[in-house]
Amino acid sequence: MSFEKEIKRRRTFAIISHPDAGKTTMTEKLLLYGGAIQMAGSVKAKRSKKFATSDWMELEKQRGISVTSSVMKFPYKDHEMNLIDTPGHQDFSEDTYRTLTAVDSALMIIDCANGVEAQTKKLYEVCSLRKTPVLAFINKMDREGKDPFELMEEIENTLGISVTPVTWPIGMGDRFRGVYHRLDNKLLIYDKDAERSRPVPLKDLSLDSPEVVAELGEELAETLQAEIELLDGAGDTLDRDRYLRGELAPVFFGSALKTFGIEPLLEGLITLAPPPLPREAQERAVDPMESKFTGFVFKIQANMDPAHRDRVAFMRICSGKFERGMKSHIVRLGKDQRLGRPTQFMSQDRSLVDEAFAGDIVGIHDPGVFKIGDTLTQGEKLHFTGVPVFAPEHFARVTLKDPLKSKQLNKALDQLSEEGAVQVFRPINNNDQILGVVGVLQFDVVQYRIQHEYGVQVTFARLPYSAARWIFSDDEDALDEYVRAQSHLICDDQHGQKAILLDDLWRLNFLKERFPKIEYQATSEKI
Repeated sequence: MSFEKEIKRRRTFAIISHPDAGKTTMTEKLLLYGGAIQMAGSVKAKRSKKFATSDWMELEKQRGISVTSSVMKFPYKDHEMNLIDTPGHQDFSEDTYRTLTAVDSALMIIDCANGVEAQTKKLYEVCSLRKTPVLAFINKMDREGKDPFELMEEIENTLGISVTPVTWPIGMGDRFRGVYHRLDNKLLIYDKDAERSRPVPLKDLSLDSPEVVAELGEELAETLQAEIELLDGAGDTLDRDRYLRGELAPVFFGSALKTFGIEPLLEGLITLAPPPLPREAQERAVDPMESKFTGFVFKIQANMDPAHRDRVAFMRICSGKFERGMKSHIVRLGKDQRLGRPTQFMSQDRSLVDEAFAGDIVGIHDPGVFKIGDTLTQGEKLHFTGVPVFAPEHFARVTLKDPLKSKQLNKALDQLSEEGAVQVFRPINNNDQILGVVGVLQFDVVQYRIQHEYGVQVTFARLPYSAARWIFSDDEDALDEYVRAQSHLICDDQHGQKAILLDDLWRLNFLKERFPKIEYQATSEKI
């Protein structure tokens, strides 16, 4: 297959949603359709021995939630699908935000009963800022929920994006009979008796067939015809260019748990979602069809295999072809590095890859040289932009139970901070180590991982700070004066950058007035 065809058949997308909208279940069923797994691990029965295939960390299995972004690859109809299942819990939104820099489109899952929820809105805003195209899937149609027209209006009003249904539900809850595919002009009938963990066989019927009334009953058939006429007359038409510009969201209906409505969605991802797109660097835009390899690191994960204490850097390939064992130039360090043991993932299962192309996401062995945001090239000095780091809002002091294990603790904090799982602040006037996180549940995850992956017992003492800001100034004398005056609040972060910890934003406004030459940043971009 030609180089250009290989790239054009790739689709790299993230799944985003509010917690419990069915995102991880959807991931399972997409993998099932792609043949990547034999049995979907239902996340409904959290106490059973089934665990979601995308939840590889022991803590995720115990709690029944996703706390890290999982990268998975599966084939579907001669396409290579690169799927990233992002954490739905708000405490892990930072990992999700970084993940969204590595994809070309997003699939937004919405619970039909709850509509557009807070985390969905937050994540959509990130997609909107990046002009990332979004497909929407209205989930759990086998349960009672909001009226479909009401859901359409809610999406438009809450998210500020136009919508057009590709499939339309026939009934809801106990009366849910399937969906009508508007583009293909056919009915897809829901088989209640089919096994949940296998693709549901679909029965194709045209809308004007006399079989429709016999299949649906007179009331549902008449309701469906009236609703489709209303959509055709008053709704937005499907304009792929508007979708690609992030102005229009095609909408699909179904039930991930019951494996219904997944196939039309996959077809939509193939026909509507974009192949690998050009990527912006500080110096220029990089086209995926360029022959020379480029990529960037958007995630680092330590100890995915605890038996080997490994460390994997997840890299999005932006252009060209990647080959196993090739040397690449790490722009930040100004040196070449052989990219060893390249792997692609299906959750906890991994396989070595000999080659990969623009759009693919590859895990490469990290001997401790990579940082989130690193740009890799074949020599050109490029800096891909847009991988954010957010100021934490919750803080805790770390205390070792065994002082002799300080070396292991430092290693744990170094690795976990490089992953982006936590930020580490070291006060300039004492030897404390302060952890900063975006959401409080991250403290539990970090404590669990320090104990189980590094064998170190620690306690966390919560601190009264509620914000951190990185500080800068073009006037070095002014910055030195500021650091001396506020030394009790000044820390070095894990990269050696000065930051100030604040108990409230009122103090920040006070400091801005008193020290006008100091600049503050609530986010920084890893480039």
